[in-house]
Amino acid sequence: TKSVVAPMSLIVSAFAPVANVRLHKTPQLSGEAGNSLFLFDVSAGKKRMGGSVLYQTQSQLGEESPDLDDAQKLLKLFELMRKVVHSDLINACHDRSDGGLLATVAEMSFAGHCGVNLKAPSVDLEAWLFNEELGMVVEVSLANRAGFWAEVVASGLESITHEIGEVTEDRSFIVTHENGQESWSCDELEAIWSQTSHFMAMQRDNPEVVAQEFAQIKQNNPGIKPVVNYDFGPDLIAVYRDQPKPQVAILREQGVNGQNEMAAAFMRAGFECIDVHMQDLIDQQVNLMNFSGIVACGGFSYGDVLGAGLGWAKTILYNSKLRQQFSAFFADETKFVLGVCNGCQMLSGLRSIIPGADHWPDFLHNKSEQFEARFSQLTIKNTNNIFFQGMSGASIPVAIAHGEGRAVYQCSKKNVAHVAAQYIDNHGQTTMQYPFNPNGSEQSVAAVSGANGRILAMMPHPERVFRSVQMSYAPAMWGENSPWMRMFYNVRLFVD
Repeated sequence: TKSVVAPMSLIVSAFAPVANVRLHKTPQLSGEAGNSLFLFDVSAGKKRMGGSVLYQTQSQLGEESPDLDDAQKLLKLFELMRKVVHSDLINACHDRSDGGLLATVAEMSFAGHCGVNLKAPSVDLEAWLFNEELGMVVEVSLANRAGFWAEVVASGLESITHEIGEVTEDRSFIVTHENGQESWSCDELEAIWSQTSHFMAMQRDNPEVVAQEFAQIKQNNPGIKPVVNYDFGPDLIAVYRDQPKPQVAILREQGVNGQNEMAAAFMRAGFECIDVHMQDLIDQQVNLMNFSGIVACGGFSYGDVLGAGLGWAKTILYNSKLRQQFSAFFADETKFVLGVCNGCQMLSGLRSIIPGADHWPDFLHNKSEQFEARFSQLTIKNTNNIFFQGMSGASIPVAIAHGEGRAVYQCSKKNVAHVAAQYIDNHGQTTMQYPFNPNGSEQSVAAVSGANGRILAMMPHPERVFRSVQMSYAPAMWGENSPWMRMFYNVRLFVD
């Protein structure tokens, strides 16, 4: 019997330190009409189509696949990209990959909610648009063209750098070529681009919410538009810089993993953060009354099994000493409490011992029937909650990551006076539409307030986005802090 040796492949991965996370670019086009699109064509004009997505859709394999013929060009491109990013000479970038140039630029336009006009050279149009040779597309503003091109020339890569089009304001995707022009609606292309994922999600997830998300593609969607009209700079707590730091207990249970970023946010606001595990309280090694505040963190408590936060709550409710200690803390007018994600669900489970929490909802499995990790927008309500003082009316994007975030009220207790924050769509309106309301929460509830404003239970994760660089999108004018830093400064002002 003839033996067959299977071909082997080597997968190489690597990592490196990032000295400054502020220096980053995304594929999102700016939407500034007239900005140029440049292609770095590492293949130096080759358009090998073997194994391409286009050929696969045509049941073809091809004879020759893309390859790296000149490693020096790739090294030079890497160094060039480092320079133009550090010098802020480009607005956006995206590698040419699956689907070729057309898919690359289309994805950039989808992210930027704008259009493009690609100008094809006099070559095989199909191969130019769909080859998957190594390359990079960048957006360059009119003001930066000269500086950008000077860096290209200095790198010796001008022969493989080609201006291929421009950004347009309208939502049209245009390909101009020697025989005329082809034009599509970007919404139409995005619906095609999303169709396969949509069909998969219809089989896997709740089809009702999947249909809502797919329908949003062809609806008027301006993208995330934050509205922030308050100060969130560090001078808010300048008076406390040389004063003793109040202590806050960063409370966690088995499986919780959000304690580090939570501590970082509170430390930035002038607190001394103490790591407190539930076992420390059970063993009576720590007394909560020694702290100014308690923060119950999120991130997979009890392995994030169903009702994990409720299990955490029962650890307290069914232990008489813990119940007494938490009850006393909740009732103390000088103390504050924050619960995020699993911590939010935990506080909801403790509402029987939290003053003013009778009308809080339960937090149940997401309507989508899936874990939701998104970048959603909230509006801050006008309440007496100490965390949100001065923030009412703001629309702010925030990280969410939960499987059980759907606020559901008992029919006899649906009272929304305690609602501190709600999910909104990209027009700033409270919504039940998925994915803007990512979990199907009644009344679009994202956060609730209790104990006369001293306790906040919040499903989204402000501690993961208290710096602007932590956000997947943030206006440049915000600077170092994100607007969420205000809530941490607010609680420092409360502890006076």
